[in-house]
Amino acid sequence: MENDVYVPGRWYLSAPTKIDGQEVDDIWQFVEGKPLQLSERLRIPVSRPGKSLDIDFAGAGQSPVVSARVASVFRELSPDTVQLFPVEVEGQSVPYYLLNVSRLIDAVDERACRSVERWKPEDGRPDRVGEYHAISGLRIDPAKAGDARVFRLWGYCLPIIVDEEVKAALESAGCAGGLFTEV
Repeated sequence: MENDVYVPGRWYLSAPTKIDGQEVDDIWQFVEGKPLQLSERLRIPVSRPGKSLDIDFAGAGQSPVVSARVASVFRELSPDTVQLFPVEVEGQSVPYYLLNVSRLIDAVDERACRSVERWKPEDGRPDRVGEYHAISGLRIDPAKAGDARVFRLWGYCLPIIVDEEVKAALESAGCAGGLFTEV
């Protein structure tokens, strides 16, 4: 599941902030595939007004922000691998949640992908060496994914991987903003 940037007239969300507008210490924590402890409620500013979405990825860190309708699907179908933190979305009176996928699996099938690039020492990012820099034609190894319904990929945090049942439930609920590509 990724961001559908082709929804006509859609809004765009900025990175989460503290309620008082101060920056969050680590905006990347929401895409790392680890359980989180949040001690305070967050706010999601709207960077470009437009049609509100049920699924969006906020700011440079691509923090997943979901409507109550999407949150209920994840609560029902994958309660052990997601965390849902209530957030205030600027200009919205309905509930929204920051979705944290807390399961990380090393499941990229490199041979089945069109191309795979990993971070190297000469790239100047010692913290990322060995992780995936870019993947074209992403494919996962079902044997490595096992029975996981929702997870993030080790070394490549961009998409949220959902199984067919979760995808069907989200589509059936009419959730706008998520783009599903078979991997």
